[in-house]
Amino acid sequence: MMGGGASGGGGQQLQQLQQQLEALDSEIAELNEEIAELTTERSEIDEAIEALETLDSGSTVQVPLGGDAYLRAEIQDIDEVIVSLGGGYAAEQDQDTAVDSLNLKQEAIDEEIDELESEIDELEEEADTLEEQAQAIQQRMQQQQMQQMQAMQGEEDSE
Repeated sequence: MMGGGASGGGGQQLQQLQQQLEALDSEIAELNEEIAELTTERSEIDEAIEALETLDSGSTVQVPLGGDAYLRAEIQDIDEVIVSLGGGYAAEQDQDTAVDSLNLKQEAIDEEIDELESEIDELEEEADTLEEQAQAIQQRMQQQQMQQMQAMQGEEDSE
């Protein structure tokens, strides 16, 4: 009887570890999704910087209107770039200042991605530790079952 209770406790511990692992996996997936969104944003900034560095006043560009519709437009003055500052604010900047502002945004995104990747590394280490604990519990439970089976076999042989 006592052995059955011990394995039941191990089963409960195993279930708790599994729930913790699932929560960690879910958190890691959310962080990876956030990294993907930041990477997309960074790519869009790359495209904007490349455009600002290659376009001149008088160039023709296609301007997105939304709904996958575009309008051809001529750039009147490349030194009248409106850049979002965040928080719903934007400012008109010349070409070089706009590129500098976008580079700063990229640096901030890179730092945020690095922080998220570090957090993922920590969570993965925690998950590895939990998996090791779960394996140890499973091995202990298997050993207990083997001992119980051997004890029952011994009782049958002695009868």
